[in-house]
Amino acid sequence: MYRLPTSNRPTRGLTVLLPIAGLVVLAACGLTLLALSTARVGIVAELVGVGAALLPVGPVVAAFLWIDRWEPEPARLLWLAFAWGACVATIAALLINNTAEAVGDLLLGMGNGDKISAVVSAPLFEEALKGAFVLGIFLFLREEFNGVVDGIVYSGFVAAGFAFTENIYYFGRAFAEYGIGDSSSPGVVAAFILRGVLSPFTHPLFTAMIGIGIGIAATTKSRKVAALAPFCGYLVAALLHALWNGAATLGTATTFLSVYFLVMVPLFAAVLIFINWHRKREQRIVASALPFMVESNWVVASEVDLLASLDGRRKWRKQVRSRAGKPAARAVGNYQAAVSELAFLREAMRRGTCGPDADDREVELIALVRVRRAEAVRAAEQRV
Repeated sequence: MYRLPTSNRPTRGLTVLLPIAGLVVLAACGLTLLALSTARVGIVAELVGVGAALLPVGPVVAAFLWIDRWEPEPARLLWLAFAWGACVATIAALLINNTAEAVGDLLLGMGNGDKISAVVSAPLFEEALKGAFVLGIFLFLREEFNGVVDGIVYSGFVAAGFAFTENIYYFGRAFAEYGIGDSSSPGVVAAFILRGVLSPFTHPLFTAMIGIGIGIAATTKSRKVAALAPFCGYLVAALLHALWNGAATLGTATTFLSVYFLVMVPLFAAVLIFINWHRKREQRIVASALPFMVESNWVVASEVDLLASLDGRRKWRKQVRSRAGKPAARAVGNYQAAVSELAFLREAMRRGTCGPDADDREVELIALVRVRRAEAVRAAEQRV
C-alpha cells in the first residue's frame, strides 16, 4: 500500500506502542474467554470444541479470500479483523448478554432472561461490536476501504472470528452435556451439523449487511446516504440476527426450518449474486483504466490482457511461479494489486467520492505501481 506523507505519519512511539497495546488487549481477551469457557465445560470438552470449531472456519475464511482477489486487503488487517471478532467483540458481547439475561430474569422471572438475551441483547450488541471494527477501518484507514466488496470482506472476517469462538463454547457444551450424541440425545455431532454444516455463514451473512452499508457510504457523494447507509445496514443485520435467534429460541422446529429455508437461504443466494455483480464491476473499472495507464507509461501494452481479468492474472502468476518460483509470483501479485488500487482510486476521483488527499495518494500509488512492476520484472527474470 502507499505510504502516508511524512507530515501525517504518527510518531514512532505511537507506531510501536499502539500495536503492542492492541496485541496485549487481544491476548487478554482471548485468554479470559478460554479460561471462562474451560471453567464451564471442562478441558476435554474445550479441546473437542476447538477441534470442531476449526473445521467450518477454514471454508468461511477461504470464501472471503476468494471474494477479495482484485485488490487484496492487507493480511495484517484481515488477521486483526478475525482477532477482533474472536476476542474483543466476543468477550464484550458475553458481558453484555449475561447482564441482559440477569436483568431479564429479575423483570420477567427466572428462565426468561435467556430469551431476552438471545432475541434483543445479542442481535443489537453483537452486531454493533462486530460492525465497529469495519466502521473503524472506514473512518481511520480510509485508503484501505474502496467499496462494498471491502466492506463485505472485513465484516466477513470479523464475523468468522466471532463465530469461531462462539462455536468453541457451543460444541464444547454439547460434548460436555451429551457426549458425541446418538439417536436419543443431540450431542456434539448434531451441534456441528447445525452450526458447522447448515449455518456456518450465518454470522458473516448478518454482519455483511453492515459491510454493505459502509461500502455504500464509501462510494456515494450524498452525505445523507453516507450517514444512513451504515445505520440501515446495522438495522438489517440486527433484525436478521433477532429473527434467527428467535426462531431457534422461541419457535418450533418447523418455525426454525421455515426461517432457514424461506429467509436465510434465499438471502444468502441474493448476497452471492450481489457479490458477483460487484466483482464484475471491479473488473470493468480495472479494464477501463488500463489504456490510460499504458498511455501514461505506468504499465506496458503487452500486460493489458494479463491485468484485465482475474483469469489472466492467475495464469500470469502460475506461469511465473513455474519458471521463477513463488517469490517471483508473489512479486507479480503485488504488482497486480497495486494496479487495481490505482484504478479504484482513479474511479473514485472520477466519481467525486475520494478524500481530500486523493491527488497525493495518486502520486504515491503511481510510484508504487512503478516500483512493484520493477520488482516483478526483476524477480521474473530469475530462474529457479
